[in-house]
Amino acid sequence: MPAIRPYNPGSEVLTPEGCYITELSNSPEDPELSIARARVEPGVTTRWHRLTGTTERYCILEGRGLVEVGDLQPQDVGPGDVVLIPPGCRQRITNIGPLALVFLAICTPRFSWDAYADLGD
Repeated sequence: MPAIRPYNPGSEVLTPEGCYITELSNSPEDPELSIARARVEPGVTTRWHRLTGTTERYCILEGRGLVEVGDLQPQDVGPGDVVLIPPGCRQRITNIGPLALVFLAICTPRFSWDAYADLGD
């Protein structure tokens, strides 16, 4: 069914992972995909975590980050870069710039806290 989900910047929340999330689209009416706006403050590293049964992509919009995914070497990322994170793959990102690191977190199927596993610092 067609829908328009207006952006609500006041809905941003700080997650236990260490980043701020604004859910742009995450509903049972569209179970195949979710889109969230993630914001990481300068100098902050998110906690190691993984998603079971969910593929996640980071689409970097603003700032500079150092991303760690699975066994890949840490890599600098910036605007326009896309990070592909397969299901069950450990991940974290550090804001290495002076301004907020902002990216879209796009999950298929849609993100659920049931799929989230905190792996520690």
